[in-house]
Amino acid sequence: AMLWRKLPMPVIAAVHGVCFGGGLQIASGADIRVVAPDARMAVMEMKWGLIPDMGGYALWRGMVREDMLRELTYTNREFSGAEALTLGFATFVDENPHTRAMAIAREIADRNPEAMREAKALFNEYVDMDEDAILMAESVRQARVIRQPNQIEAVMAGMQKRAGVFAD
Repeated sequence: AMLWRKLPMPVIAAVHGVCFGGGLQIASGADIRVVAPDARMAVMEMKWGLIPDMGGYALWRGMVREDMLRELTYTNREFSGAEALTLGFATFVDENPHTRAMAIAREIADRNPEAMREAKALFNEYVDMDEDAILMAESVRQARVIRQPNQIEAVMAGMQKRAGVFAD
């Protein structure tokens, strides 16, 4: 599940059907999660005498309110995709999660890939940093992309109202 976070590009999960236990951890590793409203979800491990693993705790920290996560872990209560949005397990709820995920992916693909990688890397780092370290990391990562050909292409494409043509 942690591998999704370590990839340099954004990962989008389209969730439908049953998403219990390890499946929930795998989906939680995605940067963006689009979930069908009738999806069935649960932190299921305690039912089998286990604790959530596969990075669940690391992924859920800051994503799901701790008291709710405790209740879901201790009870294995099943929740719907619609409820997943309010809990923090879903980014969006959509009747057709695959179609919505693909639309988001197309939009992301129309951005500077270097800036996308730097933004994702900063997202992965900043949770353990203080404010000064975050500001420094922003500056360092921005310096890697600003005034580079892909950044200039992003500006030109925006001004000319066309899709960007990026080198990657």
